[in-house]
Amino acid sequence: MMRLNKYLASCGIASRRASEKIVQAGRVKLNGKPVTDLGVQVNELKDIISVNGKIVKPVLKKIYIILNKPKGYVTTAKDERGRKTVLDLLNSDKRVFPIGRLDIKTEGLLILTNDGELAHRLMHPGFKVNKTYRVKLDRVFNPDDFAAFAEGIEMEENVVSAPCKAGFYTKSLDRIEVKLHEGKKNQVRLMFKALGYEVKALKRVQYGPLILRNLDRGHWRNLTMSEIKQLKQAAGLSPNR
Repeated sequence: MMRLNKYLASCGIASRRASEKIVQAGRVKLNGKPVTDLGVQVNELKDIISVNGKIVKPVLKKIYIILNKPKGYVTTAKDERGRKTVLDLLNSDKRVFPIGRLDIKTEGLLILTNDGELAHRLMHPGFKVNKTYRVKLDRVFNPDDFAAFAEGIEMEENVVSAPCKAGFYTKSLDRIEVKLHEGKKNQVRLMFKALGYEVKALKRVQYGPLILRNLDRGHWRNLTMSEIKQLKQAAGLSPNR
């Protein structure tokens, strides 16, 4: 038995969190009956689950992709406003979903997969898988402000970031590298905004052990077996799972 959102993730429908929204939207049926209760348990050997009228089953072949996301694309499977999505860049019938989100103005490393358990662990802050971002600011950064990152920054009222690391990564004093394990919406932009800076450009360059290199904007490739193994280890999963 497993929770419904975990079952949908194992089918490659979406991450656990996104699967919850699909359930709440009334798009899922359990044995022919609509279900919106997130606490429902599924017997994967007996129960019949459908999404949008189509029966779904756990995927047998796991897919792992790294994409260098350019600006102008949203990290969803479909967009209600008709904007381009990262799946448009794949030009493939592979059924995968993005791990986490990069906003439409942010570029860089994005992982796509149909491995729901790995996606859950990489995104959940409790597993503390670091993500590294490089930022270009609207002005020179005051080194005294680095202390705020180590302490936690109040990004919005009663919303404080977990302590993280930040530092210069070039000689240019408006270029900052930030390493964090959280993934709150627009977190990097909001942290700098709270300190009085505006982010002019933002790029994710690393996710756990996976580094963005030798991959042009808008291009993608399958992860190597070694990279998959390292990602799973970083997320606390058995490499052979």
